[in-house]
Amino acid sequence: MRSPAEVGTAFGRSSDLLDQVDYRLAQTPEEKEEIYNLRYRAYLREGAVKESPAQRVTDQYDDLPNSWTFGVYLFGELYSSVRISVLTSEWRESCSAEAFGEILYPRLDRGEVIVDPARFVADPDKIKRFPELPYLTLRLAYMACEYFNADLGLAIVRAEHQAFYRRVFLHETIAKPRMFPGLLKPVGLMAADFPAMKEKVFERYPMMRSTAFERRMLFERGGRAARPARVASAYERASIAPNS
Repeated sequence: MRSPAEVGTAFGRSSDLLDQVDYRLAQTPEEKEEIYNLRYRAYLREGAVKESPAQRVTDQYDDLPNSWTFGVYLFGELYSSVRISVLTSEWRESCSAEAFGEILYPRLDRGEVIVDPARFVADPDKIKRFPELPYLTLRLAYMACEYFNADLGLAIVRAEHQAFYRRVFLHETIAKPRMFPGLLKPVGLMAADFPAMKEKVFERYPMMRSTAFERRMLFERGGRAARPARVASAYERASIAPNS
């Protein structure tokens, strides 16, 4: 375990790295394939998937209209990736919804908006250079929570990773680990009440803050149809606000 001094130094450098980081939405076949290959290499290294001749990991959620798959680039190279899914009463498909539907569907029925980050992976050969990478990558989930006016932010993670989410994002475990299709190790479900917790996280980790312009550039989709009402109102507020 890293000492408080080491954590503080690393997080301070994370703020400096924001000037170098490039969040790119994967849109072309080449961008998507690079991320699918990164997932495979990362999962294989930690024993989460079996060897595959295709050397790629993808699923039915990657191209849904309520999902955004991002690559995180430093100095022009892909270092990590995460997929952000937004769940509403209308849009109900994501990894966490499939695995923990009995917990999440009743909340969606009540009209809640839930942000579900999944497929968080880091290049196993590069992460040692930047231990701050998890903060930089999962900042995307925090920006999504703000942009979509989320009630709940999720984390679907293995037991050994839960301490990080509990410490940084103040998540609580709401479901014990269970097996998920395609993975060899069980994952549990964690969650945080975003409106209640966000200011505490901002106070501890200021680099989690973002501007409305940054959020809009990442998550706005021109001409997207059937935007749920709660999400639409958040989108409209973000579009006119100069910053936050």
